Amino acid sequence: MRTAIRFLRKGQVVELDRFEPTTTLLEYLRLSEHATGTKEGCGEGDCGACTIALGRLRDGKLVYEPVNSCILLLGQIDGCELVTVEDLEGPDGLHPVQQALVDLHGSQCGFCTPGFVMNLFTLYHTNTPGLTRQDVNTWIAGNLCRCTGYRPIVDAALEACRNGLNDAFADRAAETESKLAALQDGQDVRVGDGEHFFFAPSSFQSLLETYGEHPDATLVSGSTDVGLWVTKHLRDLPKVIYLGRVNGLSTCYEDEQGIRLGAGASYAVAEQFLTAIDPDLEVVISRIGSKQVRASGTVGGNIANGSPIGDMPPMLIALGAEIELQSNRGRRALPLESFFIDYGKQDIAENEVLTSISVPRIGEGQQFRAYKISKRFDQDISAVMAAFCLTVTDGVIEAARMAFGGMAGIPKRASGAEAALRGASLADPNSWQDALNAIESDFIPMSDMRASSSYRRDVARGLLEKALLEISEASSHQTRVHGQRELAAGGAHVN
Repeated sequence: MRTAIRFLRKGQVVELDRFEPTTTLLEYLRLSEHATGTKEGCGEGDCGACTIALGRLRDGKLVYEPVNSCILLLGQIDGCELVTVEDLEGPDGLHPVQQALVDLHGSQCGFCTPGFVMNLFTLYHTNTPGLTRQDVNTWIAGNLCRCTGYRPIVDAALEACRNGLNDAFADRAAETESKLAALQDGQDVRVGDGEHFFFAPSSFQSLLETYGEHPDATLVSGSTDVGLWVTKHLRDLPKVIYLGRVNGLSTCYEDEQGIRLGAGASYAVAEQFLTAIDPDLEVVISRIGSKQVRASGTVGGNIANGSPIGDMPPMLIALGAEIELQSNRGRRALPLESFFIDYGKQDIAENEVLTSISVPRIGEGQQFRAYKISKRFDQDISAVMAAFCLTVTDGVIEAARMAFGGMAGIPKRASGAEAALRGASLADPNSWQDALNAIESDFIPMSDMRASSSYRRDVARGLLEKALLEISEASSHQTRVHGQRELAAGGAHVN
């Protein structure tokens, strides 16, 4: 077992063996390194001022991902390369991203600029040919600028990325890959003592044994939720078990039945599997947080925290997903919808850990639709999240699975509407009315700052009708302003 975390910094291995379990990466940078180019803005992973880049090995290749250092725990960077805005300028001058921002007037007050620079640095290293303005807008959705305006920032991104990779990081990529590979030693990491520690197990056995001994420990996966417990709720978490180093917990694969997602897989890793299921999953996932959030946040974490307004559970429930839970007593599987019992209460026993999510393929004759309704397009929590999976034969609905978020204290199926929709004809909107009316009795949503109860009921009814219109071959150009699905032969809609 190692008693220090290790990471690459400016080409050198750094070891840290003394820090508080809840020390954030931003705190370390500003207070310990005095690397104050990285700024603190919102303290909740929303504004992007604190963005830094982490270099990681993905399938043996170096990948740079943007993360919000204000909510990322310091211990989570074990085995990574840490890159901040101070590291970009070389002996020949500014980095191409920095130079483009200077030349094209992409900074005014400058407070947000380091975060933009680091996020665009990661975009630069994707080396994407034919990058468009919309591509850049999507990439920087997690960076807030209050004074410059986004047009010159996007111009700078397009200019910097126009001529391919030409920086010191690309030149030494092979060396960096070798150094990062050497850091992957497969050891458990524990910093602290018996009652006050940051623990990063490398195996399921170590995880289950330690969690069995310390059931009061806080499990951390991406820290996009737990990080706010620290920065906003000021909670003291003396025992932290980080799941990101557990071998196999982040593994995703596809088989004949569908896809299997390791509960520790980030959205950045899992989205390529999820978006292959249906175009609507891609549309919704692109609006879950930001690039920074999706590089850290995990699908398993979105489930395990039990939030009634998480975006993934309704879609996964509608698709018939199952989850696997494991403890030192064994493992068990259950339908995802059964995991959520009541607000703040899940079907998970002491010492149990969510380990994987299995999502079946969409079957022949099935049609899927998903919609996220929020006040802002990007970086916002849903007022209503809706997902529908209908089985249709010869224009008649034989079965329906509908799941909603934001309509109850848990992600919940609309059982009454499902029953009322069976036997309805897609060609006869009058046959839909019982199901549309049943939505109002399926849910009694609360009113809060995001939406009133009556608004939520009206929206839920409207979304069901929209799904039925689209599945009955109405053009999504008439029903959507984003994520249109083109009508293909046989009535199926695709992007």
